Amino acid sequence: MSERSLMFLETGEAAGAVDRLLQREEKTFAEIGRLIGERQPPVVTVAARGSSDHAVSFFKYLFEISCGIPVASIGPSVASVYRASLRIPGGLHITVSQSGASPDIIAVQEEAKRGGALTVAIVNVAESPLARAADIVLPIHAGEEKSVAATKSFIASAAALAAVTQAASGSKALASGLSRLPEALETAGGADYEPALPLLVNAQSLFTGGRGPGFAIALEAALKAKETAKLHAEAFSLAELMHGPMQLVEEDFPILAFAPEDEALSSSIAVMDKLRGMGARIVAFSSRPLGQDTIAVPSTGYGQLDPLAALASYYRLVERLARERGFNPDTPDKLKKVTETI
Repeated sequence: MSERSLMFLETGEAAGAVDRLLQREEKTFAEIGRLIGERQPPVVTVAARGSSDHAVSFFKYLFEISCGIPVASIGPSVASVYRASLRIPGGLHITVSQSGASPDIIAVQEEAKRGGALTVAIVNVAESPLARAADIVLPIHAGEEKSVAATKSFIASAAALAAVTQAASGSKALASGLSRLPEALETAGGADYEPALPLLVNAQSLFTGGRGPGFAIALEAALKAKETAKLHAEAFSLAELMHGPMQLVEEDFPILAFAPEDEALSSSIAVMDKLRGMGARIVAFSSRPLGQDTIAVPSTGYGQLDPLAALASYYRLVERLARERGFNPDTPDKLKKVTETI
């Protein structure tokens, strides 16, 4: 295996993908924002699987905080396996899928449309079955992604959802943060993660955590640890870690925390301090120094967006971790790039 895996290279392409997306789809974002303002949906429904589902979790927090409209995830099997009808008159339904080819995701979109919702497909393959059937198509412009582990496509999908949020909310602060995101992603790819490697190379298990949008990124981080490095990882809200999961924490137990400078930072710091007191080793991804194992990442100036920059650093870390543990991060032996579930 070469020194530079596809996962490594594709992570490095995320900044360019987001820059293309924000420039090329400006009118699409504006149109979706206009329609949200016009329709005033009581709820926005979403459907996705795998990494894409973590992108919609990121959207859920960001959109609910910014727009005050609840976001509800519809289980794909509701339409494909259980053949249930959906009643979403005046609603907005967003599907996120890299390939746009999974039958269960397509079935939910079809049922949402029959139930009265306007449908938006956020895809990397603009000519996919999902995209062709949607009312509005939002391509993420990430380009072909060959590694099984989604990196640039995840970041671009989440950035697209953040831009939808900005268009609906009209937030100037979020618009400014989005304009700085490509540069932050580029810089974050060079963050020094070396101090965290010795803690993780021989680990048997770890927790990932965060609050709000940071928790959504913790979900994605846990998945990547499992699929690339064969390292068992569970993601929790840092608030939830103070309940049952805390019982597993012992001396040098590794916890990766996504702690951007947002409204939850003070409570996240309090939780991390308590976990350190129990013996946990906390590796914090943050633009603030949060202990000796902090991986310093750049800020966009909008804290709720910063977990995306932190993720670019984490992807570099987990790619290296996989190789240190003897695995090829591009080709997990039990996985394939497109999973067509029903």
